[in-house]
Amino acid sequence: MAILVTGAAGFIGMHVSLRLLARGECVIGIDNLNDYYSVQLKQDRIAAVEAAGGDRYRFLRCDFADHAALDAALAGEDFDRIVHLGAQAGVRYSIENPRAYAQSNLVGHLNMLELARRRGTAHMVYASSSSVYGGNDALPFRVEDRVDHPLSLYAATKKADELMSETYAHLYRLPQTGLRFFTVYGPWGRPDMALWLFTDAILAGRPISVFNGGEMRRDFTYIDDIVTGVVAALDRAPTDDGSEKAGGSHGPHALYNIGNHRSEELTRLIALIEQACGREAIREMKPMQPGDVRETFAEIGAIERDLGFHPTTSIDEGVPCFVTWYRDYHGV
Repeated sequence: MAILVTGAAGFIGMHVSLRLLARGECVIGIDNLNDYYSVQLKQDRIAAVEAAGGDRYRFLRCDFADHAALDAALAGEDFDRIVHLGAQAGVRYSIENPRAYAQSNLVGHLNMLELARRRGTAHMVYASSSSVYGGNDALPFRVEDRVDHPLSLYAATKKADELMSETYAHLYRLPQTGLRFFTVYGPWGRPDMALWLFTDAILAGRPISVFNGGEMRRDFTYIDDIVTGVVAALDRAPTDDGSEKAGGSHGPHALYNIGNHRSEELTRLIALIEQACGREAIREMKPMQPGDVRETFAEIGAIERDLGFHPTTSIDEGVPCFVTWYRDYHGV
């Protein structure tokens, strides 16, 4: 039986689909192909997955925030597990266009929960975010930490998704795993992320915007490590045995941080991009952006213990891989 992947034209969705196909699974991918960033990039990702998957991959253009369209698109399609990665992404854009986040991340997540409930889905893995930690001062961030003070609407929607999932785990015993992603990067990445923006600007000789005077740190996590964690989570649904799961639930619902467990300085990232591009960046220093946080750092003991997750790719390896892909994709 197939696995349903939402956000299939997205960065993580593409790579998860490829990994599942590589091990012989059948995948149904859905995505609405919105224009938050390049639709061509999304179409190119789909084409790459279709080429790899052949008749074991089926892509359906569908907006899961429209429950009638979702039901119609999946009528007659059989799947037993769901990887729900689709969402309206981006911290800063949530300040400009909040309604898009309410529709995709709140209504959309509810629709996926209802779909999983009605279909009797064996397990739904869904994307949360390190943004839920907001202005927490204690580092590294632990899944046991309180996350009641989000600094952006995006973060608030992801926290709300976790709460809705907990409710469905309690009411309907629906097995779920939420993954709090920490700054994912790598080939086929998103054009709104720092690594893409910096690489693009440096190669074109344009200035890069360095926020908070460069006093920023992120737990950068390479896409291959992320996918390994997603698939490990998919293969091990939380048990409904009353025991306390990671994140505190006594239902079949676990929450994990999925990061590299290294908090890297933004200036070091820039230096690695400069080295890979073979030229120096022109820096424009700017203040901290609304909704942003100064530092992220994942404590990953729970996912290591429960799922055997061990990230292996440092930014010293990962950044050059991205720059090489970027040059090849754009022919520069």
